[in-house]
Amino acid sequence: AATKLASAEKLMYFCTDQLGLEQDFEQKQMPDGKLLVDGFLLCIDVSRGMNRNFDDQLKFVSNLYNQLAKTKKPIVVVLTKCDEGVERYIRDAHTFALSKKNLQVVETSARSNVNIDLAFSTLVQLIDKSRGKTKIIPYFEALKQQSQQIAAAKDKYEWLVSRIVKNHNETWSNVSRKMQSSPEYQDYVYLEGTQKAKKLFLQHVHRLKQEHIERRRKMYLAMLPQAFEALIPDLDEIDHLSCVKVEKLLETKPDFLKWFIVLEETPWDATSHIDNMENERIPFDLMETQPAEQLYEAHLEKLRNERKRAEMRRAFKENLETSPFITPGKPWEEARSFIMNEDFYMWLEESIYMDIYSKHQKQIIEKAKEEFQELLLEYSELFYELELDAKPSKEKMGVIQDVLGEEQRFKALQKLQAERDALILKHIHFVYHPTKETCPSCPVCVDSKIEHLISSRFIRPSERNQKNLLSDSNIDRINLVILGKDGLARELANEIRALCTNDDKYVIEGKMYELSLRPIEGNVRLPVNSFQTPTFQPHGCLCLYNSKESLSYVVESIEKSRESTIGRRDNHLVHLPLTLILVNKRGDTSGETLHSLIQQGQQIASKLQCVFLDPASAGIGYGRNINEKQISQVLKGLLDSKRNLNLVSSTSSIKDLADVDLRIVMCLMCGDPFNADDILLPILQSQTYRPSQCGSSSSV
Repeated sequence: AATKLASAEKLMYFCTDQLGLEQDFEQKQMPDGKLLVDGFLLCIDVSRGMNRNFDDQLKFVSNLYNQLAKTKKPIVVVLTKCDEGVERYIRDAHTFALSKKNLQVVETSARSNVNIDLAFSTLVQLIDKSRGKTKIIPYFEALKQQSQQIAAAKDKYEWLVSRIVKNHNETWSNVSRKMQSSPEYQDYVYLEGTQKAKKLFLQHVHRLKQEHIERRRKMYLAMLPQAFEALIPDLDEIDHLSCVKVEKLLETKPDFLKWFIVLEETPWDATSHIDNMENERIPFDLMETQPAEQLYEAHLEKLRNERKRAEMRRAFKENLETSPFITPGKPWEEARSFIMNEDFYMWLEESIYMDIYSKHQKQIIEKAKEEFQELLLEYSELFYELELDAKPSKEKMGVIQDVLGEEQRFKALQKLQAERDALILKHIHFVYHPTKETCPSCPVCVDSKIEHLISSRFIRPSERNQKNLLSDSNIDRINLVILGKDGLARELANEIRALCTNDDKYVIEGKMYELSLRPIEGNVRLPVNSFQTPTFQPHGCLCLYNSKESLSYVVESIEKSRESTIGRRDNHLVHLPLTLILVNKRGDTSGETLHSLIQQGQQIASKLQCVFLDPASAGIGYGRNINEKQISQVLKGLLDSKRNLNLVSSTSSIKDLADVDLRIVMCLMCGDPFNADDILLPILQSQTYRPSQCGSSSSV
């Protein structure tokens, strides 16, 4: 039956978005007059209202129920505003429902959208009995379920927004259109409405903007120390200035605009400058922030610390220079206690002091060596009585050391005895073989300086002359393999190097040769013990033995080396000149053992078709296993083999200078600061000056 309802001019509502925004939706009023009604929702407000008595409301609802019951239509009691509900009111409302034929009660909250659908679905089930019975959930349990549902929907919606929105300049209208068809967007809007969806979007955009600003701020702050280093590196200029005065000082610098930009609007993070990715200059108003002031203070402190560390370095160097305890060759461990104090440890690491000490030691050692060389020149008469082969005996070395021992320049190298003895031996070598290569002042030898002066004014030589120069350089080089066991090879290599100059050159018949040694004592089939390498092509091999075992090692190594090159193009190792030498067995220079080793060595030499040298006589060569004559003999043989095999061509001797028009004899001390240019330039600047055709590098 139709029931007449007084609802004139009442608006019909369709969704939660319409509340408070009626003008944005269709204005449709409920009709006046008779309507078909299938059921009723009897609403009871259970919140604490102003100037309202709940008991009076309950009486009104009871009377209203009596009228509705006459229609015989289903009725569901709906408790509204349960989010603000009073417990007594709710209890009384339930009591009322039980008293009225056990009416079903649904606790709701329109504000929280809890159980609204449940109220209608419960009424529909009562109207249409064919529908399944609806389970009525209490308000707080429904609120909990809905909160979980909203939270899950919110997470999915936020994920959707974060996936779509990557730029803080995106707008809601543009993004919402993109999300219209996404279920994550639809579910959240259904539960919470468009306004909350928009609010979450705006929060995400704001977060993106803040992250973008923070990245820019970090970039600017990272550049700020570099700007300080470039614009205000002088501590004296800024040491007592405030931050405000420093800002004014920065603006006066020529490169100010290279590092900073002055914006018309401030602060910089509220302007469009944050999106100007092409301009990486620092906004100048950033200097007014606390992090920038802290960076300036850090820059100031850094300059002060650097100055203090520099002062500590200078003070430490002065300690080194003035301390009587710092002598050439003294280890750091011995010197540390004499020169270090607490201030030094406070400002610099010990490794820095060690580096300064190492450089100072290098300087005083070089100076001590130069002064010792002067001492040797002053006592030149000590070296006149030596034999022509320049090999002093132990007794003679003792005499030299006794004479020089009282000199301070001799004592200065007390902790470098090995180097001091080497300087004496090299000086003796220079006395008997005075060349620019053996000169103690090399490479500032006067001969070298004059040759360089003349060659620097030569006309560029022809390609043919260049080839000749290249071939000449090969002639003066000897590559020697030393094969031995149990330290024999290394020991002999060290003895030969002791006879060489500073740059590993050896004198044979008055001519300098560059000598390169390769001692081998292991398995020659291993690359590390190979006779030849990409940078080492042997010209000969010196084979050493002092026992049957070491002789067997030599034979096996030679055979392995020859086998490894059979069938190869570069099989010159098969024809490599060999020399077999029996090394002195100290303390056993006679007897049947020595005789047996000599016989075995001669037999092996015959088998290998190589030269065999008798052992050195006892006492020859100042503690050496092999005397210098034997070494010279071996090297001369290698030179002859090189020429015969056409590995290199022989050098032409310096021609007679009989055709020279003018001879100049200059007597200058090597190492003397006097400049030879003062004498030679007037001649070299002559229009008739030209290179000599005689081939000498010091003639024009």
